[in-house]
Amino acid sequence: VRLEESGGGSVQAGGSLRLSCTTSEFTHNGACMGWFRQAPGKEREGVASIASDGRTSYAESVKGRFTISQDNAKNTLYLQLNSLEPDDTAMYYCSAQPGGYGPSREQYDYSYWGRGTQVTVSS
Repeated sequence: VRLEESGGGSVQAGGSLRLSCTTSEFTHNGACMGWFRQAPGKEREGVASIASDGRTSYAESVKGRFTISQDNAKNTLYLQLNSLEPDDTAMYYCSAQPGGYGPSREQYDYSYWGRGTQVTVSS
């Protein structure tokens, strides 16, 4: 199983980005998918998750600003990041758990991870 993130970059506060995560060797159908982030010196944080039935879960710090979605036909997971703040600066990772119930923002619920895409927000 391979997961590959893209879409990161450098933006000013208030800006937007759209992260994508393409997967191979398995279908999103029946999988729990998630986005995590890790800033230097901080623990990995579960940002958003989407269950196979479409239910979602968000960290309080991103509610109303970030939106997780997926296109099962394209095996692609998305994270729309709006109203970005400097504290959103981190490496963002997508994760997958085939057959997972979800949604879950606990990293130990996921078996597969991408290598990450960097998001940098300047003030």
